[in-house]
Amino acid sequence: MIIVMKPRASEAQVSGVIHRVESLGYRTHLSRGEETTIIGVIGDDRPIDRTQFELLDGVEKTVPILKPFKLASRDMHPADTLIFLNGQNVGGLQVIVIAGPCSVESRSQILEAAHAVKEAGATALRGGAFKPRTSPYSFQGMGEEGLQLLAEAREATGLPIVTEAMSPEQIVLVEKYGDVIQLGARNMQNYTLLNAAGEARKPVLLKRGMMSTIEELLMSAEYILAKGNSQVMLCERGIRTFEKYTRNTTDINAVPVLKQLTHLPVILDPSHGTGKWEYVSAVAKAGVAAGADGLIVEVHPNPSEAMSDGAQSLKPEKFAQLVKDVRRVAEAIGRS
Repeated sequence: MIIVMKPRASEAQVSGVIHRVESLGYRTHLSRGEETTIIGVIGDDRPIDRTQFELLDGVEKTVPILKPFKLASRDMHPADTLIFLNGQNVGGLQVIVIAGPCSVESRSQILEAAHAVKEAGATALRGGAFKPRTSPYSFQGMGEEGLQLLAEAREATGLPIVTEAMSPEQIVLVEKYGDVIQLGARNMQNYTLLNAAGEARKPVLLKRGMMSTIEELLMSAEYILAKGNSQVMLCERGIRTFEKYTRNTTDINAVPVLKQLTHLPVILDPSHGTGKWEYVSAVAKAGVAAGADGLIVEVHPNPSEAMSDGAQSLKPEKFAQLVKDVRRVAEAIGRS
């Protein structure tokens, strides 16, 4: 339920409503707009007697929230959430581009990639130090050493680091070295991990599971939000279908649907969505045209030698062209 305050409600009236809600064992979420203040009532799923709040001073009306994702809903937070990253607001008019290799493989590799994507116009550097792989015999990442190399790349380029955590214990390490905690598709419904990310104080990039619905993605985000971390970015990275010519099927539909349902920024991953570098640029442009707030793209100095995801990784010169193409699309729809 949300409580809508009258346009000229005083601070004392707002505080009085909050005190009343919390005295009944519920939590509150305050959202201030230019004209309207909304108080979200958060708690268990038992029906709430709305009339007890409608009689309080300064209250205009109460509205039930029918969606199961309360904190992620635009009903609770009508304005877009903005997440500050590298001098830009993710979720605003600017389209951000996160780029880098799937895995950190060596010092020379990550530094070369970092300088290349920086020069091309990237907002942040991606790179995996912990890698969830289908096969236990595949490269699993460099662990803390990889995080240290990412931190060195940040010092050299000024690019903030986006890197994945696979367990609550790794959240602590990623917070120490990185700037954005990525939760991968395979861990979208790892609730212990989601709760740990919610207790972190750094932004979270939450990827949609390969067979998950949009509502399941938003409910996973709800776990993070409910623990107090409001800095959540949602990532559409393709879902598994019957199609064999691409690695996954990019759900372009999800971008405008999410923009309508939630205030959280939406990022598109055209690399995992296609699995083939030849299609990455086209899908990236489609995602921006559909309203995505950013892209996360895999870039590797030598894709043929990559230890993971080489087939979907762009060479630096291809990535530079992608940024130019995406910039033109963004400008055509009134963004930058």
